[in-house]
Amino acid sequence: MTDDQVVVIQIGRPLRAAADVVARCPLGLPVVTRVPPILEDGTPMPTRYWLSCPLAQRRVGRLESSGGVKAMDRKIRSDPVFAAEMRNAHERYATERDAAVPEGASPVPRGGVAGIERGSKCLHAHYADTAAGNVNPIGSLVQPWIEPLDCTSPCIVDSPDGPVHNRQWVEPK
Repeated sequence: MTDDQVVVIQIGRPLRAAADVVARCPLGLPVVTRVPPILEDGTPMPTRYWLSCPLAQRRVGRLESSGGVKAMDRKIRSDPVFAAEMRNAHERYATERDAAVPEGASPVPRGGVAGIERGSKCLHAHYADTAAGNVNPIGSLVQPWIEPLDCTSPCIVDSPDGPVHNRQWVEPK
């Protein structure tokens, strides 16, 4: 089973560019992929790191639905050190992504993490950035709520017809 096949099942839609897996769970399945800055159809993609793991997606989604984005935005507004660290993370993210933009591409992606220049917007993108091994203060704060990714059975398994969702998979408690 290829990484591309697994990620398609994890995210529930076709890929718009090949999956370059940069983080895996303990069971060896993709958690985060690195996305090219220009997709195969020429669309600019500001998000460099994409979270594919269903368990991590669920856990981050719970944080977002319980006010996590607003809480991070309040922290940025109230904590100058944290705000400076976030500016650095956005700049690092944009610099890395922009370095991978092919010569002459137009239009090109803009912004930092999740395509923004400040604030938090998407905890999924911040956590994915951290899980990919980068310094991201929001991702670091979110990480203990998401990890460990401690599944006892894989979310995707091989079948005679190709990879499928594992019907035995349940979210660890």
